[in-house]
Amino acid sequence: MFKKILALSAVLFAVVSFAAVDVNKGTEAELDGLKGVGPAMSKRILDARKQGEFKDWPDLMQRVKGVKEKKAEKLSAEGLTVNGQAFGGAAPAAPKEAKAAKP
Repeated sequence: MFKKILALSAVLFAVVSFAAVDVNKGTEAELDGLKGVGPAMSKRILDARKQGEFKDWPDLMQRVKGVKEKKAEKLSAEGLTVNGQAFGGAAPAAPKEAKAAKP
């Protein structure tokens, strides 16, 4: 019986530790609880959020100092989302036009 309780506790802890935190809804404690987000970054996020919710990851990276592509990848892997979306990398470049074939 004790082993079952211990196993259930471990599973619940794992689920809670991997729970996503949305940057637009997370509290200071929830943001600070993510690996890679310390008190200074959570304060920068909350200060930027006062100007309005983040639309997407590029908006977050533009408005919060210290969050660029590599940091965004790490934070997303730790469970941070923007409007429920994980970081998907840089915005795709504009498609190149096909070169016209020479006659």
